[in-house]
Amino acid sequence: MPHTVEWTVRLHLVEDDEGTTTARVVLDTGSAAFTGHGAAHCHPADTNVPEIGDELAAGRAMNNLAQQLLDAGERDIDSVGASRSNTRQARGWLM
Repeated sequence: MPHTVEWTVRLHLVEDDEGTTTARVVLDTGSAAFTGHGAAHCHPADTNVPEIGDELAAGRAMNNLAQQLLDAGERDIDSVGASRSNTRQARGWLM
């Protein structure tokens, strides 16, 4: 049962004057849209390196999006009456 789709992902990053970077990642599947959010704040005593805030905020937004996708998948599994063994099994390094 071959299946190929293309989903569109857009990542928006904004840093404010206080050193807080916010991220919004939007996933469009063609039939649904998911939006993940994340933020990072530079401590006043630290050197402001915008790339670090971007990476942390984007990673947190993508992590939020991933959680939403896992939740949606589990709801879909439940709705068709299938068993869901190890749908949250982690691979690789723990976070």
